Amino acid sequence: MITKDLSIICERLKQGDLIGLPTETVYGLAANLFNSEAVSSIFRTKNRPTTNPIIVHVASISQARALVKRFPEKATLLAKHFWPGPLTMILPKNQTVSGLVTAEQENVAIRIPNHQTALSLLNQLDFPLVAPSANPFNRISPTTAEHVESYFPAIYTLDGGPCTSGVESTIVGFEGDEVVLLRHGAISIESIEAQVGRILNRTAASEHASLPGQHKKHYAPTCSLIVTYEPLFMLSTVKQKKVGILWFKSVQIESIHVEVNLVLAPSGDLAEAAQNLFSALHTLDKMGLDLIIVERLPAHGLGNTINDRLDRAATQ
Repeated sequence: MITKDLSIICERLKQGDLIGLPTETVYGLAANLFNSEAVSSIFRTKNRPTTNPIIVHVASISQARALVKRFPEKATLLAKHFWPGPLTMILPKNQTVSGLVTAEQENVAIRIPNHQTALSLLNQLDFPLVAPSANPFNRISPTTAEHVESYFPAIYTLDGGPCTSGVESTIVGFEGDEVVLLRHGAISIESIEAQVGRILNRTAASEHASLPGQHKKHYAPTCSLIVTYEPLFMLSTVKQKKVGILWFKSVQIESIHVEVNLVLAPSGDLAEAAQNLFSALHTLDKMGLDLIIVERLPAHGLGNTINDRLDRAATQ
């Protein structure tokens, strides 16, 4: 159920319901941070393991500070530069944050979304929202209200239009004075290093992830997916399958063996590719294909983020 009526959404949240939340990254499945039953319902609805923590969305830096024991100096610097925005910071939680939200860990993931509709909602509430992506666990992330409705038709979704970043937030943590990259996202590692200097890169996938978005298999369509620098060579190894190819900048060569060709970014802009990634995968996933072949992107900037999502989607 899609709506633009904030009053309906506010009332649903106050009653302990889940709602679809627009952000600049992807749509989230949101609930009241302080309502344990509502938080539990997120895990049940998504079929998400309770060992996988979820991100808290707040309206201001002061609201974020009220949830943590300590806000490091470099966290303050990053918050001033990137919030509101697609940067999630891992900080030591205080007693107001339930262990259910953090998978019983001592740190909580927090960000301020850079989306006017989401901020309008957060500013009308007297509680923060927890909001992992609004998709069943391991499926393609939603970047429109219609994507959310196709997954969860019984849930009210606040329509905020298509997501402008199109991929999830970058996640960083802190070790002493060091900033640590924990998940590639909509802000590149280069942009963060421009603010705080060299940072550590610890973006490892795991079957038992202790951070959002770290599972080896994630963001996956219902059919098989292969990522390669040579889509047509890969096509030559596939026999009698209904195949779609997702190209980066342009279709290199047409083939009678390809059911459909889509292009992520005709401009060659990595930000455009990121914005279109999940929407393109949703389109291909609805076509009854046996296999999606995706052209791997250049390994710099947001190309690293997109390749990360594709590699997880391709994991069997």
